[in-house]
Amino acid sequence: GDFAKSTNEGETVLATKFAPLPWRTTPESVVKACEASVKRLGGRPIDLFQIHWPNAYCNAQYWDGMAMAYEKGLIKAVGVSNYGVDATRASHAALAKRGIPLATNQIQHSLLYRYPQENGLLQACNDLGVKVLSYSPLALGLLTGKYDADTVNQIQGPRKSLFKKTVGKPEFKNLMASMKTVASEHGNANLAQVAINYCRSKNTIPIPGARNLRQVQSNYGSLDWSMSSEEMNFLDHASSKISYADPSINWFPRQDKDTGLKMFDS
Repeated sequence: GDFAKSTNEGETVLATKFAPLPWRTTPESVVKACEASVKRLGGRPIDLFQIHWPNAYCNAQYWDGMAMAYEKGLIKAVGVSNYGVDATRASHAALAKRGIPLATNQIQHSLLYRYPQENGLLQACNDLGVKVLSYSPLALGLLTGKYDADTVNQIQGPRKSLFKKTVGKPEFKNLMASMKTVASEHGNANLAQVAINYCRSKNTIPIPGARNLRQVQSNYGSLDWSMSSEEMNFLDHASSKISYADPSINWFPRQDKDTGLKMFDS
């Protein structure tokens, strides 16, 4: 809120999310949460308001609530997160009945997590005009080139076991080598920029994290060049046999228990 008040509307794009918590079961709960956010922003409308994850129930109620918030002028665009093909199509159709576009679907997508390309989710979003926001485009840092079989032992926390399963594989080493080949064709490009531009080449908007100014500058540097279709195909091949995560091991509800709608794919 303090940051929003320090900038003029139009200078920054503010996005936030609605958490579909168990006690939030009505359209009004979405509107109430949105109103609270707008109040914290000093009355400024939210540029993009997203549902944070698919729920096991009340999904249609949430879509109604997002539409109500849009019609009240509280938000400028409606988005969802972690929605699969069927859920994306259903939410898009529900909003369209009220003349409201579904603007975005924020999903995990990277060179080490290509399931949305393989299961038709990216294509479905493109067909509907829904822009994909690719989160974890650097695969939690694995695609920066910082980690190998030796440095992975320096990691603390749950990422350590996940990374150790990945960095020792020949397919990972081949992917790193292929990314270096692409980077060498673009001046001072680094591997993180290659990973970000791969997501851009798939018509998505990558949203990488940054912990310091150097990483922010690196992320912005990826906008200085674009990946050719030949380079994209080259990396498609290099990443085709490796993934660092299994979408079947995930806490997101896969189905709406009331409607039977499949909510999550990848």
